[in-house]
Amino acid sequence: MRKKVNLLALSPEQLAVLLSGLGHPAYRAGQIFVWLYQKGARSFAEMTNLPKLLRQQLSEFAEIGFLQPLKRQVSRDGTEKYLFALADGQTVETVVLPYNIGYSACISTQVGCKMGCIFCASGLPGFSRNLSAAEILAQVLQVKGEMSAQGKELKSLVLMGSGEPLDNFTAIVDFLEAVRDPERLGMSLRHLTISTCGLVPKIRELAALKLPLTLAVSLHAPNNNLRDKIMPINRKYRLEELLAACDEYTKLTGRRITYEYTLIEGLNDGVKEARELAALLKKRICHLNLIPFNALPQQGLSPSPQPVLHAFAAILRGGGVKVTLRRRLGTDIDAACGQLSNKMSGDCEHAKGESNESCGN
Repeated sequence: MRKKVNLLALSPEQLAVLLSGLGHPAYRAGQIFVWLYQKGARSFAEMTNLPKLLRQQLSEFAEIGFLQPLKRQVSRDGTEKYLFALADGQTVETVVLPYNIGYSACISTQVGCKMGCIFCASGLPGFSRNLSAAEILAQVLQVKGEMSAQGKELKSLVLMGSGEPLDNFTAIVDFLEAVRDPERLGMSLRHLTISTCGLVPKIRELAALKLPLTLAVSLHAPNNNLRDKIMPINRKYRLEELLAACDEYTKLTGRRITYEYTLIEGLNDGVKEARELAALLKKRICHLNLIPFNALPQQGLSPSPQPVLHAFAAILRGGGVKVTLRRRLGTDIDAACGQLSNKMSGDCEHAKGESNESCGN
C-alpha cells in the first residue's frame, strides 16, 4: 500500500504543485491550508468549498497528519497536558500553560532524550527517535484547536518538552518556517522559545540564521566540575565554549539569552555557587530563570528549601543579574516532560518527579 502524503509536511508551494498534477488550480492549496491551520479541520469531508472530486482524491492519497489523542489531564491551576500517539505507536506529550499574558504550549521534539541530565524525567526511558516537523506542528495545531474550542488563545510556543530540540535541527528549522509562514501558523518567532542543554555547534548554526526567537540555555552549574556531574553534555562542550557561543548568538540576533538553573539541595544551591554564577553572568546580556527542583526518587535528589531559593536569587540580584524565580504549574498532573508518557508506556512507572527542564516548573 502506498504511503499517504502528510499535508502538514508540505509548504504552500509544494501543495500547489501536487494539486496541479491532479488537474486542480493552485489556489486550492490556499483553501486547504485555511481549513488545516485556521479552522482545524479533522477530515477532508469538512472542506466544503472544495470540489467533491478533489476531496475524494485527497482522501485517497493524502492525510491531514494529526496525532491520535490518548489522554488529557487538567490541573487545578489550569495547566493542561495531552498525550498523543504517533503513527508508529510511540507517544509524545504536549502541555498548555496559563500565564497572565496568555496561554503557552510546551512542545516535544523527540521521543525520549539522549542527553542524560540528572534532573530530567524525559531521558529515563532512553532515546527512541526524532519527531518530524509535521509531528511537531501537529501538536501545536491540536492544542491550538482545543484552546480555541474553550474560547482561549494560544499566544506563545516553547520547545521545552521531551527531547533536545537542537539535536533535531533540520526538523526544527522546517517547523520554524511553518510557524512564521503567513499561510500556515503565521506566528511571529518573537513568541517562540527554543531550549537547549548546550549543543554548541548547533547554537552557532542557529545564530547564523538570525531568527528573532528566544534561546533558553540549560546551565544548572557555574563551573565545569559541577556541570559535568549534572549534565553529561558539558564533558563535550565546556562551559567557556558554551558561553562564547551564547554571546555570539546575542551579537548576531540581537536577542538576549535566557539561562535556566534548577536548584538541587546540597548540590548547586550554595552561597558559593550563587556568587560564582553572578560573576559568570553579570556582564552578559541575559536573563536567569531559577527553577525549583521537583524530586526524582530514582536519582536520590531533593529540592532546595524555599528560604534557600530566595537567598540564592537575592545574591544574584545583588550581583547585577536579572532573575526570575519560576512558579510551578501542573504539579498535580505530572505536567513535565516524560512523566505521562513514561506512565502510559510502563517504561518508568515510578517516574513521579517532574522534569525540571520543563516549561511547567
